[in-house]
Formats: sequence, structure tokens, C-alpha cells
Amino acid sequence: MASGHDHDWAGAIARARTNAPFLARTLDRLPELADLLRAGDVDAAFDYCAKAGAGAEQGVALRRERLALALTLAIADLAGAYSLDDVIQRLSAFADRALGQAIAEAARKRTKLDSVDGFFAIALGKHGARELNYSSDIDPILLFDPDVLAEGERSGPADTAQRMARDILRLLSDHTEEGYVFRVDLRLRPAAEITPLAVSVNAALSHYESAALAWERAAFIRARSAAGDIERGERFLATIRPFVWRRSVDFGTIDDIAQLRLRIREAYSGEPELGPGFDLKRGRGGIREIEFFAQTHQLIHGGRDPRLRSSDTRAALLALARADIIAEETAGKLAAAYARLRVAEHRIQMLEDRQTHTIPSGDALERLAHLDGFADGASLLADLEPHMAATARAFDGLLTTSENQPPSERPVREMVGNSPLATQDNLADRVAGWLDGRYRSLRSTDAQTAFRRLLPRLLEGLAQSPEPDRALVRLERLLDAMPSGINLFRLLEARPALLDQFLAIITLAPPLANDLALRPALIDALIDRSALDLPEDVPNLRRRMMRAEPHGNYEALLDRIRVVTGEQRFALGVQLIGGVHDPLDIARGFATVAEAAMQAALAGTVAEFERTHGRVEGSELVILGLGRLGGEALTHASDLDIIYLFTGDHTAESDGERPLGATRYFNRLAQRVSAALSVPTAEGPLYDVDTRLRPQGAQGPLAVSVESFARYQRESAWTWEHMALARARVVAGSYAARADVDDIIREVLCAPRDAATLRDDVLRMRGEMATHKPAKGPLDVKLLRGGLVDIEFILHFLQLRDHVALDPRLSSACDTLVRAGHLPRAFADAHDFLTRLIVAARLLAPDLEVPPGAAGAALSSACGCEDTGALLHKVEQARQEVARSWHDIFDEKLEIDQ
Repeated sequence: MASGHDHDWAGAIARARTNAPFLARTLDRLPELADLLRAGDVDAAFDYCAKAGAGAEQGVALRRERLALALTLAIADLAGAYSLDDVIQRLSAFADRALGQAIAEAARKRTKLDSVDGFFAIALGKHGARELNYSSDIDPILLFDPDVLAEGERSGPADTAQRMARDILRLLSDHTEEGYVFRVDLRLRPAAEITPLAVSVNAALSHYESAALAWERAAFIRARSAAGDIERGERFLATIRPFVWRRSVDFGTIDDIAQLRLRIREAYSGEPELGPGFDLKRGRGGIREIEFFAQTHQLIHGGRDPRLRSSDTRAALLALARADIIAEETAGKLAAAYARLRVAEHRIQMLEDRQTHTIPSGDALERLAHLDGFADGASLLADLEPHMAATARAFDGLLTTSENQPPSERPVREMVGNSPLATQDNLADRVAGWLDGRYRSLRSTDAQTAFRRLLPRLLEGLAQSPEPDRALVRLERLLDAMPSGINLFRLLEARPALLDQFLAIITLAPPLANDLALRPALIDALIDRSALDLPEDVPNLRRRMMRAEPHGNYEALLDRIRVVTGEQRFALGVQLIGGVHDPLDIARGFATVAEAAMQAALAGTVAEFERTHGRVEGSELVILGLGRLGGEALTHASDLDIIYLFTGDHTAESDGERPLGATRYFNRLAQRVSAALSVPTAEGPLYDVDTRLRPQGAQGPLAVSVESFARYQRESAWTWEHMALARARVVAGSYAARADVDDIIREVLCAPRDAATLRDDVLRMRGEMATHKPAKGPLDVKLLRGGLVDIEFILHFLQLRDHVALDPRLSSACDTLVRAGHLPRAFADAHDFLTRLIVAARLLAPDLEVPPGAAGAALSSACGCEDTGALLHKVEQARQEVARSWHDIFDEKLEIDQ
């Protein structure tokens, strides 16, 4: 355009100075350009823009050119000399040039070559469509071909590409005293949450061929190779064209698009009505709805009709009308609305050069109206309203509007608003974000549809949690961990009782929720009818763990043990929080599962070890369980306290290809068994193993002969080691070995002792423990005075002094001592109650604080109490009963803190 004599340049400048602070400042900053514009010499003005940064380094030059261009286009627009198309195409061309120069500069800096071969930028969005905003971000994808891109001085192509990407961002986006060029947003790159800033071509192709989402297809409608190695970029786009334009569209694709339509509305949380605070881009009837209306029809029909593939929004609408896909009237109204709203959007951005689409309030609205040629704000809004209404009606036609919408088609915000959690801050945004593709489990349309159907019930259940925020975090961890959610969501929908169990896990039992997040397949353990039964006996469980694995596949066996063990422990946890069984039975169940896992791991490890080292004739490894394992009263959180023993002659040697002496043989074998029990595999971890109770503790060998163990226990062991031995039993080993070790344990426990010395040892040990291991909370009934540790000390003292009730199961030992008149019945009842509490608390109150709400109710119920008040009262009663027995037996007062 050679001249502008027919346009009101002076009036445009006056309106700019009066109403747009950014333009007024720029007119003052660039007086020579202001004079050219006032004279209407637009060609000279653009020539000024091109030379604005002459002589400056590139970052400064681009910023100066951008500022001059912003002023020139604004005044030309306001004067009526430039149309919307003129403005957006000029802006888009400058973005191409700036991005190209930034890539070239980065390549020179990082590769020392004047070549951008192998590195290119794909422009998306309005930049890709050559419809760039007045103050727009640009949304490129930076790609590189590692086989072509030059290496840096000290970096390979991949590292060079990342350094180039960072240079490009700094050169274009950093705000300096000269301003900025473009804000660059790289979040549209493939799998942005895990990929680097610049993505290799092969990685991008793999993503688009296998894992891309519907919105990414929509984004590529407006993609073009814009800068850098443009020819290579065009070849890339040609390669992925079948991903964007599919000749056949299945129902799944249509559902994907339907979900995107819902999210267009759900994602907007601003002012709902046209007026101050309303977003012209994202609001109802706004620019985004016009763009998506066109793209929806393009995605469905463009694969078969190339004429519909235009990246220009208005051209796409007209093409759809010519193909009789949409009504010509609709196309005309939407194209007109698009042009009008884009002009208004530009006017908003001219006020302060901000990337905003929101209608301002107060004086700013009046200034916007004057800038746009209207008498006041009301007149401007009245002009915009019919365009917004026409867009909203057309977009509504893409949505199901029946009041009887199934949950899968209801907007997430509506479901959140109708839930008991509606008062949670930003919850609607948070829940809507679950469906934006960040979670693999919710990327497919089927998964999203099934999840939406569950959402009202999930929100209702989460509201019942004593800590809804933490329950939400647990659910998010699970969504993030699952590779796919469709099967789980459909299963929960079909099985309401299973959904109730799922909600109980998420809301009441943090440890179970964590287990489920690590291994989502654990939910399968609840499907079978036997899920609420206590575990089978040890032999049957062991056979299940060792079943159906290829002969000699040791890693597969370890995985299988973890799968079965995990399922059993998880099911036991669910049984506990559901009140299906007495926590004492649950504790025995945990011990049964652990014993089976140890036996299976021992058998498999022995077979694997023997392939290399053979066998030690007449010898075997034996595992002695102590503590809660020995007493068959494990909790969900229990470690395994074990001692490794071996039978036979310690001077013998194995008979394999690589023979070992017996002591070394069994110590190395014990190390392998510990690893088999504790090291995580592909199926996760199994148990933490604690072997510090072995002879000589951590300083002694891991495995000792039975003979050495017996000698140590008879001659060198401390009183506390004999107390630990009172809860010892063989959990893995032959019947003969079990009998031998049992005889040794009984002999040691029945050895004569001085009662006074024993008493002094017990009291000193308990005092030291109380000093160094204080209770961690009001429900730490293990360490609280009058709690389980004091019960154990009383029982072990009586067992060692009187050689009675030598049963590792403390409940049975209590009963025997009660019948023998050594203890009152109330003491045994206190033991059982406190054991129930500690087993249940490990799941329902892992921080050992009294949980509120439903978790507190579940904990109380598991312990036979009406509520947490009654529970705490009963804890106090039990502790007082233990204190009385302590005084009677030790003649020492036990102080019980209130």
C-alpha cells in the first residue's frame, strides 16, 4: 500500500494517544516513525521498521523492529488502512523471520556453522495459520534430526539441539530494556511433560503414530514448517499427514472430538456473561469456539476431502459450506464473528501490549470503546453481542444439551458444582485438568468416558474422607501411575460394591492407596469372590507362588512371589478397613503370607544357587522368624525379623562346578535369599528384612550353623536376646531341622536363671527403651507406657523365670499364663485389644494420631468401640491394667501419662 491519504491517520494517532497507554508511549519513543504515520506514508513506515535495529546485535535488532512494527500495524489498523488480514499476515511473517533468525543465531553459536540443516520449527496455532495476534505468544515445536544436525564442540546432536532451544527462548522471550520479541510457548511439543525442549524427529514420529491425543490432531490442522530447515520440516509434516487427516473416522475418533468439545467449555472459569472480565477467546461464543467448530468438521471430513484442510479459519468455514457440511448462513455468520472478535481482541491488546483477551472494566472499558470507534463501552458490547450469540448457538449444536445427559457428557464443572466437594478451592479446575492428557490412564476417549460416569460417585466418596485434599492427592497419584484406566473404570462402574471398596482405600487407608498407586493391578485381587476370605494355609499359598512359571526362570519366580504376596496383603488390608475379619485374624493372615513368600523365595533361590555351587550334602538353610513374624501377628507395615541358620557340618564343602566351604556357601546363599525377599523387581518390592537379631548382631556372620547358634545362646547371649527367642519359630526349613532348632530354643528358654538378675535386666532394658524410643502419638500403643512393649516384657519375664507358656504367639501365651494364675484375664484382654488397635492403626492411622470422620469410625469399629472417644477410653483402661500387672510382678510403679 503506497499511501494512506484516504484514511484518517491523524485521528488514529489521536485515538491511540488518548486511549492506549502502550501506543502513546511508543509514539513518544519513536517520533520519526510517528511523523511518517501521521503523513500516511505507510511504505516508508514499514521501511523504518525493517531498519529499526540496524547495527545492533540480533536480540536488540529484533526487539526494536518488533516495537516499530507493533506501532505501525496498530495505527494502520485504527486508520482503516490495514484490514485484519493485513495485520495478522504481517505479524505472522515477522514471527517467521524472527524465529528463523533466532534458529540461525543459535546454530552459529552452538555448531560454528552457517547452517540450520537438521533443525526446524513447526508453527502451530494462529502462527501456523498466519493469523497471529497483535500481542500473541507463538507455539512452535522445535525438532531436530540427529543424523543431520551438526555437533557442537563438546556435545552430540541431542545436547546441541537442547542448547539451541534454550538460546532461541532467551533471544526471543527474555524481557530486556528493549522489550521482547515473542513469548515462546513450547508446551505443544509431543509429550511435553517428559520430553526435552527440542524433540528428535524419530521421537516425534513415534509419538504421533502411537500415543498422540485428539487435541494434537486438531493442533496440526494449522501446522506449517515456519523456520530453520524448512524443507525438512515440510517432509516431516508430509510424513505425519495420515495422523492428522484420516480417511476413515471411527466412533472412537468422534468420541475423542466430543470430549474435546466438552473441555472447551469446561476449561473456561472466567466471567460467564459478555461484559467486564469476559474472555473473548475462551468464553462462551468466543474465538476458540469458532476455531474449534471449524476444526471439528475438518477432522471428521478432511481425511476424505483435501479441499477442507485450510489452516485459515474463515477459509475453512467457507469450504465446509461449499461442501454442504455446514449451512452457508452458519459459515457466513461465524466468519463475520471471527473477524469482528479478532479486531476487538487486537484493540484490547493495544492498550498495554499484553497477551490478554479479557474485556476490561471501568475507565479502561471506555478507552477500549473509544479506541475501537464507539461512543462508550455499552455500545461496544452491544456490537459484539450478536456475534457472540451466533457463535454460541453454532457451538451448542456440537454439544448434547439434553437435561438427561449421562454423566459422561456432563461438563466436569457441573459435576463438581453438584458434589459435596463444591466448596474446595479451584477443585473444578483441578478435576478438569485430570482430563487434559497429562495422565496416561485418561488419555483414551473410552477411559475418559468411563471415568466421567464414575466422577459424581468418586466426588461424593472423596467428600466423606477425613482429609479430602489428601484423598484427592492419592487419587491423582493412582491416575498418574496407571498405564491405562479403562478396565479399572469400567470394572468399578459395573461393580458398585467394588467401587465402595476402592473409595474406602483412597479415603481411609493411605498405605493401601500408596500400594495401589505403585501397583494398580492390585485392584484385581478384589474381583474374585475369595477376596474377602482369609489366606489359604502356607503350603497352598507357597504352591500358588511357585506355580505356572517356566522351569528355571528365577526372575519370573521372584515376580510371581511379589504378585501373589502383594495381592494377598492388599486383600487383607481391604478386609481390615471393611471390618470383614477380626484384626487378630488379619495379623495371622499377614504372617501366613509372609511365611509362604519366604519358603517360596528360599526354594527358588536354593535351586538357582545350586546350579553354580551345587549342594552341601546333609545340610540346609533354615530361616528363624522372630518378633511379630515369629508370633504370627504381623501388621501391614511390619519388617521381617529373621535369623539364618544352617544344619550339618560347617567344615563340609559343596559339590558344584564352583564349590564353596559350608560357612561361605550358606552365608552367600543367605544374602541371595535376603535379596530375593527385599530387592524390588519389575513387580515392585516385597519386604524389608531385618537380620540384626542374629548372634553378635550386625558384626556377626549372616548365617551361622545350628551348632554355633546353640552355643552362642547358651554361653554368650544377653537377656534381651533370650527374650527375643521367646517369640522365635522356624518359618522355613525341613521338619527335621525345625525339630532340632525348636529343641535348642526350648532348652535355652528353660535354662535356670536368677530371678533378681532377670528382673534387673528387664527393668534396665525397658527404662533405656523408654528414654530413647518415646511414643510417636496417642495411638502408638506399642511404645506408650502400659502398651504392647510393656506387655511383652511382662510375658517374657514370666516365661524366662518360670519356664511356662513358651509359645511364640503372645495371645496363646497370655491365655496359658491366665489359666496358670500368673496374670488376670483383664491383662490378656488388654493385650488382644491393643494388638487389634496397632494392626488396624498401621492402615487407618499410620501417623498414629486419632483420625477424624470415617477413618476414625472404621478404626473404632475394628477394635470393638462405638467411636474414637470410646476407643481412647478403652486404650486408657488397657494401659492401666498393664500398669497394675507391672506393679504386681516387678513391684515397681508404672507411670501412665494421660
